[in-house]
Amino acid sequence: MRVATRIFVAIALAFAIAFVTVWAALALWYRLPGPPLAKAAASGAFILLGLAAVVALFTRWRYRAGAVFLVALGIMLAWWSTIRPPKDADWAPDVARQVTGALDGNLLTLTNVRDFEWRSNTDFTERWTIRTYDLDKLRSLDLFMSYWAGPEMAHVIMSFGFDGGDQLAWSIEVRRRIGGQFSPVADLFKSNPLVIVAADERDVVRVRSNVRGEDVQIYRLRAPPEAARTLLLEYVRDANALATTPEFYNSITTNCTTTIVKMMRAVGDVVPLDWRLIVNGYLPDYAYDLGALDTNLPLAELRTLAHIKDRAQAAGLSPDFSGLIRVDVPSPPLRTQ
Repeated sequence: MRVATRIFVAIALAFAIAFVTVWAALALWYRLPGPPLAKAAASGAFILLGLAAVVALFTRWRYRAGAVFLVALGIMLAWWSTIRPPKDADWAPDVARQVTGALDGNLLTLTNVRDFEWRSNTDFTERWTIRTYDLDKLRSLDLFMSYWAGPEMAHVIMSFGFDGGDQLAWSIEVRRRIGGQFSPVADLFKSNPLVIVAADERDVVRVRSNVRGEDVQIYRLRAPPEAARTLLLEYVRDANALATTPEFYNSITTNCTTTIVKMMRAVGDVVPLDWRLIVNGYLPDYAYDLGALDTNLPLAELRTLAHIKDRAQAAGLSPDFSGLIRVDVPSPPLRTQ
C-alpha cells in the first residue's frame, strides 16, 4: 500500500512539474528579451531541467533534483513578477485611446468614444469623440457575438440602448502595437495590455460583420434599465481604472469573456458555474437556459434571427445602422413581479 501511494504521488508530481515546465518554457520564449536563439536556449534549458526533475522522482536523487527545480522556478517567477504592462507605446490606431467616463448626476460623459469609418482593415477614417448620455434614458441591453474561429469561440460586445435610438457598444480588446496581431497563445504570456473600447455600433460591430467577414449575431437581453445602468457603470469604472493602471490581456483570465459574469448578474439573479462561461461561443445557449433571452421562441429560431450579415451589408454606413440590424430581432418581455 505504501509503495502504491508513493508511486501515485510521484506520478501526480510528474504531471505538475511537466505543466509548470511547459508554462515556464513558453513564458521564456514569448517574454525573455533577446534574439530568438537566446530565447530558444533558455526555453530548452528549462525543459531539460523539468525532464530531469521528473525522471529523478523515481530515483534516490529526487530531493536534490526537486530542490534545484524549485530554485530555478523561484528565479523564473521573480523575473515574471517584474514584467509590467506599458502605458505608452506605438499602439494600433483603433486601440490607441482608452475611453474614460465621468458621472454628474444622471449624465455620463465619455471621452474617447470611437467612431471610425472602416473601408478595410487598413483603410479607415479615424474619429474619437466626446459623448454625453442621460442614464434616465437608458432602456435596453444587447449581446453581440462575433464568431471568428468556429462555433466555440467568439468576441463578446455589450451594447446599451437609449431613448431616441442611440446605442453605445463596449468591447474588451487586445491593445496591439502597430503591425501587431492577436495571438491567443502569445497573449497568455503578458504580450499585450488590455483596452476597453466604447464605440458606435456602426464602427465596432460593422467592422466585424462587413469588413472582416465574421459571423456576427445579436441577442436582445431581458434586462431592466436599472440592471443595465449598473453594468454600464461597471464598464466605466473598469475603463477609468485601466487608464490609470494598465493590465495585461490574457486569453483565459482577462479578456472579452470577463464581462460574461457581469452580464449575467445584470439579467439574472444567480450565475451558476458552467462550461459555456469558458467556451463562450455557446453563451447564447447559456443565456437562454437562464431565461435572459426571449424563451417564447425556440433557441434555434432566435439564432436564425440573430445573424446580422445581410442586414448589416444592406445598411452599410447608414446613420440608422443600429436600427436596421435589429429588424425582426425579438426583444424579450421584462419579468413581472
